[in-house]
Amino acid sequence: MCHILDERGRRVWAAAEAKSLAFGGVSLVSKATGMSRTTIHAGLGEVHAGKWAAAPGRSRRLGGGRKSLVHHQPDLLQALDELVEPTTRGDPESPLRWTCKSTRHLATELQRQGYHIGDRKVADLLHQMRYSLQSNAKTIEGSQHPDRNAQFEYLNAQARAFLRQGLPVISVDTKKKELVGNFKNAGQEWQPLGQPQETLVHDFEDKELGKVIPYGVYDVGQNNGWVSVGLDHDTSDFAVDSILSWWKHMGHKTYPEAQELLIMADAGGSNGPRSRLWKRGVQRLANATGLGITVCHFPPGTSKWNKIEHRMFSFITQNWRGRPLVSYETIVNLIGSTKTSTGLQVKAKLSRKKYPTGIKVPDSEFAKIHLKPAKFHGEWNYSVLPFLG
Repeated sequence: MCHILDERGRRVWAAAEAKSLAFGGVSLVSKATGMSRTTIHAGLGEVHAGKWAAAPGRSRRLGGGRKSLVHHQPDLLQALDELVEPTTRGDPESPLRWTCKSTRHLATELQRQGYHIGDRKVADLLHQMRYSLQSNAKTIEGSQHPDRNAQFEYLNAQARAFLRQGLPVISVDTKKKELVGNFKNAGQEWQPLGQPQETLVHDFEDKELGKVIPYGVYDVGQNNGWVSVGLDHDTSDFAVDSILSWWKHMGHKTYPEAQELLIMADAGGSNGPRSRLWKRGVQRLANATGLGITVCHFPPGTSKWNKIEHRMFSFITQNWRGRPLVSYETIVNLIGSTKTSTGLQVKAKLSRKKYPTGIKVPDSEFAKIHLKPAKFHGEWNYSVLPFLG
């Protein structure tokens, strides 16, 4: 219908359509027809004033009316593109390299260059040029180690070999620290209409409650896990104690005849391969459990591939989404009640033990560790045997 009406008829018709719709009718009709919101609002004014029934009178010929800014300033689009595009490349010569690329800043810079334009028109032109507001995307992992894929293959082969023998294979890591208190937690939860859970406006750490440090142990073969909720520091001793707690409360019951354990860990943090304190802790773990422990680390920059991230931590986050973590008890209960349709079950326990930082392991003590590096990247793959007797 739109193409058989004159300019005034199209304007009034679009206004009538917008009026018949609910909230946002002008925007919807504008997107559907390509007509500007200003034109549709002008039509609404005519409809409300009753002028739509009047004689049409003189009608402007097709293509008539005020020409666009681009018509009068043919190089305007190129000037705008030269302002926006270099900043996306990180060009240090761009005049807006170190400022926000808001439409107001862009309009001000264009005006400085002699163009007549406002910030609203800048926004329209950017959409025409297929620009849109977008947030950052975490896709770059950094430089890749040349043996990255080979290490994945080695780790996978080790895990398969252990699982075939019915031996425990665990994935370990520290979940991000969480503020304890009546703070907003990301996500949504069903609440009575108009009655959202009220939380504090500012996320200032509570001096008494502080933060919690969840260290997780995920049993790959059994699809269950353990989380030690620490209150002090994320140290290697805390990591080892968490694994030891898993073995005492879950692992030993599941694998009573096991003599070996495979640990899959990240390349950094409290369980990083460079940490002497971690390796000393693995020796302590081997002595306490009587297990020969094999450790395989993921290559640098690949922590997201650790199974605990998407097999356990992601579901814990889903389970407490939209709920303020108001107390230690709340956190432990929410973690412990995490379940999935595939059978995942998680147990959690609060740890109030203190873990001092800055502890050094001297050469003489490190030499006592029963450490056996693997032939392939011994810095990433190694075994620690228990001292028996």
